[in-house]
Amino acid sequence: MSWRRCGIGALGAMVSTAEAHGFGQRYDLPLPLSLYLCGAALTVVVSCVMLAVFVRSAPQDGSFPHIDLLAYRPMRLLSSPPALAGFRLLAVALYLLLVAAGFLGNQSPFRNIVPIAVWALWWVGLAYFSAFIGDLWKVVNPLETLFAAAERAYSRLRDGKRLSLGLAVPSSMQAWPAVALYLSFLWMEMAWEGSDSPARIAAAILAYSALTWTGMWLFGREAWLERGEAFTRVFGVLARFSPMRIRMADRRVTEWELRPHAVGLLDREPAGASEIVLVLVILAAVSFDGFLETPAWASLVEALSGSDEPSRWPRTLGLAVAPLAFLGVYLPFCHLIAISGARARGGSNGRGTTRRIAGLFFLTLVPIAIAYQLAHYLSFLAMAGQYLIALVSDPFGWGWDLFGTANHFVRIGIVDARLVWIISVVAIVAGHVVALYLGHLLAMREFPDRRAAARSQWPMLVLMVAYTMLSLWIIAQPIVTSR
Repeated sequence: MSWRRCGIGALGAMVSTAEAHGFGQRYDLPLPLSLYLCGAALTVVVSCVMLAVFVRSAPQDGSFPHIDLLAYRPMRLLSSPPALAGFRLLAVALYLLLVAAGFLGNQSPFRNIVPIAVWALWWVGLAYFSAFIGDLWKVVNPLETLFAAAERAYSRLRDGKRLSLGLAVPSSMQAWPAVALYLSFLWMEMAWEGSDSPARIAAAILAYSALTWTGMWLFGREAWLERGEAFTRVFGVLARFSPMRIRMADRRVTEWELRPHAVGLLDREPAGASEIVLVLVILAAVSFDGFLETPAWASLVEALSGSDEPSRWPRTLGLAVAPLAFLGVYLPFCHLIAISGARARGGSNGRGTTRRIAGLFFLTLVPIAIAYQLAHYLSFLAMAGQYLIALVSDPFGWGWDLFGTANHFVRIGIVDARLVWIISVVAIVAGHVVALYLGHLLAMREFPDRRAAARSQWPMLVLMVAYTMLSLWIIAQPIVTSR
């Protein structure tokens, strides 16, 4: 079991059917669950109709309102090289602390900062930060910082020579290394028996670091960040929804803008296959992680293995199948979008093919992934953050009390099932509505007349309604009781 499940379960503060959320009891819905599901679906349908009626044109590239944050002195100071160096040094210090605490600290997951810092603060917390504020990982990535420092030192010692072989990157590589590494990380989160072991997590951090630095040495730092560094890609995808756009050159901030949410997801040209698969993996993984907490999964595991005890191989198999299933659903619907748009305008002029539609519309799924992450991980992050308050005073589990917070009282029910259910309904419905809005804008760019654009979105509407209901059903299983 992952750290969050075994750690929360050990506290004895919840029933077994809600262990991943940490609730002592379920929320008794005032209405049948089916009414919530139908109401959410109807909201998505009405929103789609309103978009078709009232949104009559799609803004062109660069026409969205934005504010140049570098025009203000405080923001220039915050993004200046000395300030960036300070942030990066802090990130490197935290990186080294986690590695040291993993190998040298107490190996109990409750007394060592490593499991909670990796799974809660970094993975969940930074994903939220990337989606709702900006791409912080791009700025402070400690693996890039350490390699860049080694590059500078090597250049001085070897009369300007580069610390890289500079191998040409094959065009077929795309971002497939990042996709493979991200799938490996997801397996560690969901199925790896060492996910709650500080030493094993620290060893995994070092292994990933060595792999990253090897890729940078072979192909160059920027090239590997673009294609092989999984979290640069994943956090970068989530940050395209954020209100801040940051562009960097030579590790310096060259542009920093404040913009409306989600406009970074509107691309003019279709993306490559690896980028499509990466977004589908992000969406499939968080949905599958939620499905692991349902009675349906428990029944399936019992049928496959003959036991209801947690097992790695069903989770491994499920993690492999889930992205393929999402891809198997997404591509046919893209084909229907292309056909519907072409028929509405009486034929096709070469645009609107399934491949092109898939490469344009895949980013519209990002708001759904963000909404589901917010619904699924909110209670875990709220509770884990309280444990972090105590662990910062004693990160190695050696009995320290550096900041006087070692005995901080943890309130298990700080986020109860009722609040999580309300947030889940709002977030999931809003995420699907935003996805439809982005899809409608892209359709109006892709199909010149409004009739073709509107008709092309009917398949997308069917997909959004179905996934809205499925997402809410999955979220509801461990936290609510339906009359």
